[in-house]
This record gives sequence, structure tokens and C-alpha cells, in this order.
Amino acid sequence: MIELDKIYSILKTEVQQYKTPVVDLIEIQTKNPFKVLVSTIISARTKDKTTLEASERLFKNVSKVQDLNKLSLADIEALIYPVGFYRQKAKYLKQLPEKIKEFNDQVPDSIEELIKLPGVGRKTANLVLAVAFKKPAICVDTHVHRIMNRLGYVKTKTPFETEMILRKKMPKKYWLDINSILVAFGQSICTPLSPWCSRCPIEKYCTKINVKKWR
Repeated sequence: MIELDKIYSILKTEVQQYKTPVVDLIEIQTKNPFKVLVSTIISARTKDKTTLEASERLFKNVSKVQDLNKLSLADIEALIYPVGFYRQKAKYLKQLPEKIKEFNDQVPDSIEELIKLPGVGRKTANLVLAVAFKKPAICVDTHVHRIMNRLGYVKTKTPFETEMILRKKMPKKYWLDINSILVAFGQSICTPLSPWCSRCPIEKYCTKINVKKWR
């Protein structure tokens, strides 16, 4: 039986000493759903430091969605380089003003509407909902998927499967910040390879499923 209450409580306190995940940091700094959306699109397969630097460069030129019309595709590429897949992400951002007109130039606040935007899948949509709009949503990235399986709370093969199981199994009171907590924890302690089990504050609650080597 996984003691989720204890794990959540311990980790919520633990990660306060770690670096804040970049999308959460953007929200804290800007309180702007549009900038949260943009930084989330940029962040895919990109380290937080690179995402933050790229976002800050872009936001010096762009403060609202229609400002993207003032930039050429090449301009956007140059501003967000060297984020992963920067050319494709620049195309998504260039398309954003036209697509978002359907929502009165406002970032929509539902998964069904968000996934209609370029570059926005379920993971991005859930993260924007939770971080920008404080709506109950479970964003499952590689960290959440990995840690929930290691703990033995789920037994799934893909992030999508993990999201669907967590929606049924996890109490909603955890939904808003579970991604932020597990991303910070996954970057610092419960890393993909050789996690720091010797430093882990929840080690005694963990089944270490599929952990073959740890420190």
C-alpha cells in the first residue's frame, strides 16, 4: 500500500530547497498565461536553463500573443535558439496569433481548446491549466511517469497511460502541484539513471521498481 499522503507531504517540503521548474518560475515572475504557454511550448525536450534564457530573450520582444506577428520566422528561431527542435517550435509560435483568434486572443483554459493550438499536446495543456489557471490537471512528463512507476503507485508503459490511471486513482487535492514537485525531485534526486536513493527522503516508501543501480 503506497502511503501517498506521507510521500506528498515529505516531497512538498523537500523540493523547496531545489530549483523551481522553469514553467512555474515563469508563472511566478509574470502571472501571464500567454507567457506560461509559450515557455511550456519552448521547454519540450530542453533543459530548464536553456528554456529560461530563450524565454527571457523572446519576452523582451513579445509581451502579448499578437506581438509574434511583428517577428519573422527567422527572428523567432534566432531568439529561442538553441532550444531543442527550435525550428519546429518557432513555426508553432509563428502560427499562434492566427490560431488563438478563435479564443478572442486569450489563452483558453480547457484541455479541449488548448490542444487545438499549435505545439500543444496533452502534457502542455495540462501544465498550462495547472500552472497558469490553477485548475486541477495532471501533467505527466517523463519525471512523473518514471517516479510514479518507481514508487509502485502505477504500473504503466507510457505517460499517457500514467495520466489516465492517475486521473482515476489520485485524489484531486494533489493534482495542481504534483508535476512541479516531481519534476524538481526528478531533476535533483530521483534521476533517470542511478538515482540518489541514499539521499532520498522517501526511500523507505519506495519499491524501486525497475531501478537496477542507485547511489
